[in-house]
Amino acid sequence: MTSPPIPGKRKTKWPVAVLGATGAVGQMFVRLLVDHPWFEIVELAASERSAGKKYSDATRWLEGAPPPTAIQNRRVIACDPGVISAPIVFSALDAVVAGEVEMAFAKAGKFVLSNAKNFRMEPDVPLVIPEVNGDHLALIECQRNRRGWSGAIVTNANCSATVAAVALAPLHQKFGIRQLFLSTMQAVSGAGYPGVPSLDILGNVIPYIADEEPKLEREVLKLLGTYADGEVTSAGFKVSAHTNRVPVEHGHTICMTIGFEDKPSPEAAIETMRSWEGLASTAGLPTRPKHPLVVSDAPDRPQPRRDVNAGDGMTVTVGRVRRDAILDLRLVALGHNMIRGAAGGSVLNAELLASTGGLDPT
Repeated sequence: MTSPPIPGKRKTKWPVAVLGATGAVGQMFVRLLVDHPWFEIVELAASERSAGKKYSDATRWLEGAPPPTAIQNRRVIACDPGVISAPIVFSALDAVVAGEVEMAFAKAGKFVLSNAKNFRMEPDVPLVIPEVNGDHLALIECQRNRRGWSGAIVTNANCSATVAAVALAPLHQKFGIRQLFLSTMQAVSGAGYPGVPSLDILGNVIPYIADEEPKLEREVLKLLGTYADGEVTSAGFKVSAHTNRVPVEHGHTICMTIGFEDKPSPEAAIETMRSWEGLASTAGLPTRPKHPLVVSDAPDRPQPRRDVNAGDGMTVTVGRVRRDAILDLRLVALGHNMIRGAAGGSVLNAELLASTGGLDPT
């Protein structure tokens, strides 16, 4: 398959850096960027503990084939905008340190694609799933004007909020969501590495993930909100969330019960989701799947073991769409928390910016 050409008049790939490159999400960034047709990893950065080491020595590779030798032999450097030359940085930093570090990069003129929660709900920071609300990237101009920097911060959502929003976007656009109840079953990889101790999670369900429920309730509304006149107005419906950690490696499963302004039949809801193509400007982007959202007719799907890697991990799978006795509809959604819900979401954000001229050439 032929790689998509680099957008515009640019002849070479954009040089990029990965912050927090040794962790689980950082490793996923490396996996997705190693052979990317538009981006080239030129720098890998991590904590002072790892700085100066070869990437292979600083990293315990968690899954898949190890990166190419050239990447393994690259020296890890500090997360310092004065040291990193790449104009575009993908941040897999933990929220404890991400806020200060990412702001420093933006002030230094870097384009920051962040996985951290720190800036997601800032009114001038785009919180983006490209197929759902790529137009919210227009906030970048407001952000630069307000904060007086030439760089920018763009965030992708919490992994569960991402799965929910992809499934809900076409339904909200057509029928208007009025109420949303959701309960998650979240994979252990969402807790990072080493994550949840084995004796806590094996054969168990943990009905608490710190700060997860409020993040989910806030972020879904911003993702499904509308952009106009330099600001995003969050969607106005009510959300109630329960979040649970379950002994699954990858894939967040979400059971949702939804009330609508215009009450659809299950058949109408299924047709709406199946016909949804997402934002037109995302079509053909290298990381975007052909179908961002698919609906299964099988009575026992989606399942993480069978569906999590749909669309190379970028497709959200929905099933069990049926009437509800209290609200209107019930459904189950599943997505890959490490790809669509984390690194892949940030890479797709960067691709949309690149394709629309949002990344300044170097």
